[in-house]
Amino acid sequence: MSLPVLKDTLYDDFMALPEHHIGEIIHNVLYSQPRPAPKHTRTSSALGYIVGGPFDGGINGPGGWWILDEPELHIENHILVPDLAGWKRERMPKLPKTVWFECIPDWVCEIFSPSTVKKDRMVKMPVYAELGVKYLWLIDPELKTLEVYQLENQRWSLMASLSEEEKISAVPFDAIEFSLGNLWG
Repeated sequence: MSLPVLKDTLYDDFMALPEHHIGEIIHNVLYSQPRPAPKHTRTSSALGYIVGGPFDGGINGPGGWWILDEPELHIENHILVPDLAGWKRERMPKLPKTVWFECIPDWVCEIFSPSTVKKDRMVKMPVYAELGVKYLWLIDPELKTLEVYQLENQRWSLMASLSEEEKISAVPFDAIEFSLGNLWG
């Protein structure tokens, strides 16, 4: 895929990143970081299982979603890689044949690492709002916190802020309830 807004050399640099790095292009800036540490990966895997079962697989839940780990999003002039993302199947009935997604997710989850927290909050969070992502979850495995946001009038509204072992039932997955303790391992 060609991204006409991106400078050719920037996209070439993106494509040349080492395999063990995650690259993103946001506002024509290339960001690169190594694969996440085990605590981060554990949190992401647990959340994918907890939410994916009922919403992607329809196991003891309503189904109707695609829930994916680290999808590469090619939207407008950005290449973004959220930790988790979800699409309602009514909006994206089938998965694309490409290795990236051009359809804006309905839900995105970013899991903080010490090296990514500033970028996730200050750079990616506003871009997700600009693109029209409806729901955003921010998780900090070190602090054991979860923030749930909903897009209202192109701005993020904080819907819930939870920590430690609290129970959560939050948009867009409020058909289930689970303990945050399940995320910390």
